Amino acid sequence: MTSLSLMVIAALFLRLVMTDSHSSVALAAPNSRLKYTCTPGRVVKHQECCKWFEILDDMQENLFENECGPEAHESLRAMFHDAIGYSRTGMFNGTYAGGGADGSIMFHAEVELAYKANVGLDEIIYPQRNVALKHDVSFGDIIHFAGAVGLTNCGGGPRLQFFAGRPNTSEPAPDYMVPAPFHTADQIFERMADAGFQPDEVVQLMTAHTVAAQHSINPGFNSAPLDSTPQDFDGQFFVETLLRGTEPAGNGTEQGEASSPLPGEFRLQSDVLLARDPRSACEWQSMINHHEVMIAKFERVMTKLTTLGQDRGALIDCSDVIPGSSRLNHEAMLPAGKTMKDIEPACALIPFPSLSTVSGPVKSLAPVRHKYAHH
Repeated sequence: MTSLSLMVIAALFLRLVMTDSHSSVALAAPNSRLKYTCTPGRVVKHQECCKWFEILDDMQENLFENECGPEAHESLRAMFHDAIGYSRTGMFNGTYAGGGADGSIMFHAEVELAYKANVGLDEIIYPQRNVALKHDVSFGDIIHFAGAVGLTNCGGGPRLQFFAGRPNTSEPAPDYMVPAPFHTADQIFERMADAGFQPDEVVQLMTAHTVAAQHSINPGFNSAPLDSTPQDFDGQFFVETLLRGTEPAGNGTEQGEASSPLPGEFRLQSDVLLARDPRSACEWQSMINHHEVMIAKFERVMTKLTTLGQDRGALIDCSDVIPGSSRLNHEAMLPAGKTMKDIEPACALIPFPSLSTVSGPVKSLAPVRHKYAHH
């Protein structure tokens, strides 16, 4: 037998050894990184990530119904409220606060959901908890996976990184770690700095409010959106927070509520302050009509948020399970009935962007539909 024949046989034998016909594992093409085929059309870098496709399908069908609705909004809120229970010192008011994005808001729901800042989150935490138990994944993983998946249903939404493998152990986060809408800018920046975020990053995290709704500040005006396009992840929120407030969305007596520029729109006092504070005003204004930059910054700061308190080296990058979102086909605009004279620009370093105006009569915004009732 020639040496060439021996080489061919050896190559065939090596291929047989490395390929398992009963496995979902597929060999990578030459000169490419190893990939694993979970099901047709679904390929990941790490085989352990395959199970998350089943969870993705379950969530989209039964939790989000493939919509950018209140379940997606509240899942994003749950990510922040879980992760921000973290201090770089490991302590807060004499209590352990080093867990961060560990699922403690779900693991210790009877404790953390009683905090005033977390009112209403039971509507999403308990349904998510059922999904975690059904698929045998940790509470920390399910919270941060759900938030990433829900956002992909929003027009122009980001594609957040998702890291799996958080242990299902945690301690309750202390109360008062979530910045409140009635806090001053100084209080907000101080709390966020304690968690490791600078003023520009605080603004970038506030991008989440572009698909948000008021839930508990004014119970009589529940589910009022924070901007006029709550189904789209766009720059409209950053425009409308700079409009001069004219009247309260609710009764105007609730702590943290500010006068709103549009009928049916709710405005947080904290958003008004951050939009106009010299430490954050220019970053705030830069988000208007720079959608790709806004998305990139949000994705980066959310990776930081969702891995607070975690050992990144012990987690598995399953970001390739997160689908993309639909394209955004519009830029931020002045709402109907508003002109540039209604804008209160607060950044003196860069010119305010030119905006077109929405045509048609002024309309009152509709509340966001909620599927789940309080537990």
